[in-house]
Amino acid sequence: MPLTRDELNASLWSAADILRGLIDSADYKLYLFGFLFLKRLSDAFDQEAERILRTHRSEGQSEEAAIRHAWEDPDQHAFFVPRSARWIGMANWNRDIGRKLNRASRDLERHNPILRDALASIDFDDARRLGERAQRDATLKRLITHFSALNLRNDNLTEPDALGGAYEYLIERFADDAGKKGGEFYTPREVANLLVRLIKPREGMSIYDPTAGSGGMLIACARHIQDAGGNERHTTLCGQEKNVGAWAICRLNLLLHGLPDADIRRGDVLRDPKHTSDGELMTFDRVIANPPFSLKNWGRDDCSADPFRRFSPEIAPRAKGDFAFLQHMLASTNERGVIGAVLPNGMLFRGGVEARIRRDLIERDLFEAVIGLPANLFFGTAIPACIVTLNRAKTKARRGRILFIDAESDEETRAPRRRLDELSIQRIAETFDSFGSNEGKSRAVTLEEVRENGHNLNLARYLAPERDPASIDLKQASERLIRLQVERDAAERELNKELKALGLL
Repeated sequence: MPLTRDELNASLWSAADILRGLIDSADYKLYLFGFLFLKRLSDAFDQEAERILRTHRSEGQSEEAAIRHAWEDPDQHAFFVPRSARWIGMANWNRDIGRKLNRASRDLERHNPILRDALASIDFDDARRLGERAQRDATLKRLITHFSALNLRNDNLTEPDALGGAYEYLIERFADDAGKKGGEFYTPREVANLLVRLIKPREGMSIYDPTAGSGGMLIACARHIQDAGGNERHTTLCGQEKNVGAWAICRLNLLLHGLPDADIRRGDVLRDPKHTSDGELMTFDRVIANPPFSLKNWGRDDCSADPFRRFSPEIAPRAKGDFAFLQHMLASTNERGVIGAVLPNGMLFRGGVEARIRRDLIERDLFEAVIGLPANLFFGTAIPACIVTLNRAKTKARRGRILFIDAESDEETRAPRRRLDELSIQRIAETFDSFGSNEGKSRAVTLEEVRENGHNLNLARYLAPERDPASIDLKQASERLIRLQVERDAAERELNKELKALGLL
């Protein structure tokens, strides 16, 4: 039977038992993903080698030649796993395992430049973390035995982004505090799927994710194109990721999903954007992203004299990077480009510099839709979030208006299950496509009304329906009031911090 996400997660949790009491829990992710990475590569290679073997046999090659081409010829493979890194050999190791795993990692990178530095952060022979050699060998042998029971071939996985999901799980389950502090919040697959439904990538387009994470959004774009009958290989996929671990997963994910030409670069996209040409930013048809929420110290000082002129009319505040990411996305879209981004609700209504940037974007008629998401959707944070779409080429019917959608009011999303089901995604997408109004749930608002509200985009200003008191559900009203109070309190705390920083409080 195919391996489900829950089964894979349960196996990872069980593997953690091998490490408990030996290393700090913050390091679990490092080693468990390292083993998952190596096993997945080896299994995918074996599957591809068997396919190549069948092809050469059917062409009448000798058995010896067919086996040689299938297992030993790097030119036959999109991704080549040398003998030293094949799991069938690892399963027989008993001594000096850490050193052999490090060598296998180096050999993988040497044969596959696309993976250069992808495994460099993992030292399987680290005596400080894993103990003296005998203990190290015993621990690593137990992990190899544990992962040997997992079949990670493409045709045995129920989800295309299995590695991204596993990394997401490890971030959440093992409480990687460093990741949380860095804004390392990974996008649930259903949110990625909703974003893709909204921005509608098509065959032949160029698509860019400036905070690519594990690559789930780019994979979702490719899958959407394929489901629509297009050829995803005729699409340009680009991305950038700062975190070396996530960058490595992203590269591997795209490769194993038949997208070897995806251009994923490593680095800080605000301080050092990598996708440039002749000294200018490359521009794309679609930009999709879930940047880290309200990132502090995002690089304001480094970006104050930006050579790419991204931060206009003003640069985002030092303690909140949300608009800096949005301005980068906008600068990376072409004249008909569309942006779909997940951002914290605070960017819809915060004052100061952010209010002036928001007003500029509104007055340029770039905002197309604002969609309030259900609470607690995201791993690692309870910050209320929204989806915004910006469109440089709005249709005539949409010009001068912004569509507000309250996905939180959808009964299917109200249960505390941290997910959007397919029915909810379909409802939101259909509402977006029709650009229509539905009392209390959606409304297309004129720019004039937004101006009257001080360019504030908080959904509550536009989607508060007038109701007969007898028809009000007191429980739902109470829950909504509590959510609004939480948002208000968070906004007040942020305002106080900014006033203190300015010496005004």
